[in-house]
Formats: sequence, C-alpha cells, structure tokens
Amino acid sequence: MDILLKKIIEAPGISGYESQIAKIMHDEFKKSCDAVEIDNFGNVIAKKGKGKTKIMLAAHMDEIGLMVKHITKEGFLYFIKLGGIDDRILPAQRVIVKSKKGDCFGIIGTKPPHLQKEEERKKPLKYEDMFIDIGCRSKEEAQAKVEIGDAVIFEPNSGVLNGKLYYGKAIDDRIGCFALVKIMEKLKCNAEVYAVATTQEEVGLKGARTSAFKIDPDFALAIDTNAAGDTPQVSERESSLKLGEGVSITIIEASGRGLIVNEKLKNLLIDTARKNKIKYQIDVIEGGMTDGAIIHMNREGVPTGVLSIPTRYIHSPTGVFSIDDLNSAVELMLKVVEALAK
Repeated sequence: MDILLKKIIEAPGISGYESQIAKIMHDEFKKSCDAVEIDNFGNVIAKKGKGKTKIMLAAHMDEIGLMVKHITKEGFLYFIKLGGIDDRILPAQRVIVKSKKGDCFGIIGTKPPHLQKEEERKKPLKYEDMFIDIGCRSKEEAQAKVEIGDAVIFEPNSGVLNGKLYYGKAIDDRIGCFALVKIMEKLKCNAEVYAVATTQEEVGLKGARTSAFKIDPDFALAIDTNAAGDTPQVSERESSLKLGEGVSITIIEASGRGLIVNEKLKNLLIDTARKNKIKYQIDVIEGGMTDGAIIHMNREGVPTGVLSIPTRYIHSPTGVFSIDDLNSAVELMLKVVEALAK
C-alpha cells in the first residue's frame, strides 16, 4: 500500500476536528501547487495554474465518529454520533479518544446478551444504551484522561485485503483526498484550478459551502465514495456498482434532493471516459449527497459533476475499495479538467 495513502486513511479527523488531516493535506499540496491556505472554516485550499476559467475540485477530509457526552461515576463514557452511523455496527468496536492529554484507547460496550431479558433481546440496539470502556474505575480516574467534548475515532486500520482490493478506516472520503493530491501533482492545463479538502461534509456539506462561495468557480467536480453493490443481500436494482469495474459517474443524488448533473456536463464526463478508454460505471443515487450538492447551488449556480469510488461498508470502522477504481478516478478527473479548461 502507498505510504501516503495509508497515512491519509489512518489520520484522525471527525467533523469539525480535522486539523491533523488538514496539516497532511496542506503539506502535500504545497509540494505541487502554486499556493495553499487553510481558511477560516478549516478547509485546505490549494491553487495551481493560470487562465480565464476557474475550476474547483473537492473531496472532504472529515470522517464519521463520536464525541464524549458524559462521564459516569464508574468511569464509563457516554457519547453522541457525528455523521450517519448505523448503531448496529458499534458494539465491541475499538476506538480512540483524541484527548489533549493523549490518545486514550477504549471499547464500546453494551449489556451482555447473557444478562438480557427476553424483551430486551427483541429491541434494536441503540447507541444511547452503549458506552465506552476506557478501563477506569471512577469518574475521577476517567477525568484524568479524557474530557466531555473530546473527539472519538474508530481505531485506525489499513492494508491490502487481496490483490487490488484495499481496506481501511475513513475510506469515505480519504481516498478522495489522496486522489486530489495525485491530480494536482499531474495537472497541466490553461486554467485556474483549486483543489479543496473540505471540512464537515458528513454533518451538512458545510466546508463545501464556504469554500465554493470564496472561490466562485466556473465549474466544479467533487470526488467521493459511494456504496458498492457487489456483496450478499444487495440487489443490482439497489446498487449495480462493482469494485474493480471503474470510477462511478454520478447522474443524480438523493433522488434529486441533492445534485442533478446537467446534461452537458454529464455527457462530457461519459464521453471523456469513453474517448480515453477509462473504465467507468453509472450511478443514480436514491439516498445520500456529496459536496457537489451544495457547490452547484453557489451564487448563481455552478455546473458540477461528481466522480465516486465504489466502496463496500461505507460509514463503518473499515471500508473496502479497489485501487484500480481510485486510479481511474484520478485519470478521468484529469482529462475532464483539461476539457473544461478549453
């Protein structure tokens, strides 16, 4: 696995607490871009090239996670969720509380099934009934390690699952961030291109809103992940996307509540992929949005497209993707930017 890819995937950065991943992105952009800044909202904005056309590329830095809400007298931590997390995946997950006093390891606990009454077993697990065990015996001992308001991430992990299939924490959307770095390294065109590693996408597409207003681009492309359908219990009608079959070109998000890619840009994305023999798939999304959903409504409107990397187990402690699809996303975005510059 590429060392930088591993570093980006494993870096901490839940929504609103992206400073560590922001520093990585800032330092990487600085190697290939003409100018880089971290704005008031925490977005990392890199600029490269000159020309009459302004093009914005966006990938979000933030990951789903938790935050400490309450410390019990016995030293256990109650928490809230940041971002869309299915409560059923939480029990027994290993986490790290990112305390200013140092990283504090913990395990998400629930009432053991052996001790549950029959009526309790019938009820779905809710995060409100879970807690984080950090191995303390009292509130005072826990308070010496963590504080209310501390960010909590899933334990970092990454690696090669098999061949071209990779896995890791925060795949959504750190692989998009990695793609942005590679795109800016290779980019050569007569346009003013802005690469933005955005903040707080998982809690309302917030960084994309502020950065798009600042840049005021002529065109925009977001790069993100979307749900692959090549696993048991997912029908092709729900998702026909498969790992290793190419980058996904999004046509519509959230049944139209999000971005609806305009026809000219949709055709440009598809025609560019075909012309350059880049493997691609088409996705029509019933639920979920990307930064593109807010960028395209900036000021008087911005023609915006979305490229996504099909991913298994999105919004969980570990996602799985194909490195070939990531490379296809980089290649297609470069070609589309060149076309938009003309």
